[in-house]
Amino acid sequence: MPAPRLPFDPIERAGDHWEEHFGDATSMRLATSVMRVQQLMIGALDGALKPFALTFSRYEVLVLLLFSKRGSLPLSKIGERLMVHPTSVTSAIDRLEAQGFVERVADEEDRRRTLARLTPAGRSTVRKATKAVAAIDFAITGLDDGQQAETYDLLRNVRKASGDFPD
Repeated sequence: MPAPRLPFDPIERAGDHWEEHFGDATSMRLATSVMRVQQLMIGALDGALKPFALTFSRYEVLVLLLFSKRGSLPLSKIGERLMVHPTSVTSAIDRLEAQGFVERVADEEDRRRTLARLTPAGRSTVRKATKAVAAIDFAITGLDDGQQAETYDLLRNVRKASGDFPD
């Protein structure tokens, strides 16, 4: 476990101040904790992926392409499935293409569409990179398997209530 950055929990302290000024801090503490955990996880995942010259967001694109039936998807479908803005997809594909991990090809069924297709180098890299992120348990620390499943269920409820997916 790395050394603490501060000698106190800054979210807990902010929660105490919140309660002094605004009232109940339960939701604020949880939201801030989720955001902080996301930062910590992205940092750890990006660190594990650095030897492959990948960020977690580009790794997600490679995994999505690997999971697709043909090893390719329209750029619009990538954005939809990863729930990111089209500009983010274009940027990720640009980088992955420059690295030789994907290539842009015309969709044979609809030539107006462009597909991103996983290259053999991309397929090899995503498999090796997956071993690296699995080795750090996807940056989930401090929770046993049961707690991970319970946390997933709780966060899934939040996503569902926010309209992230249908019932």
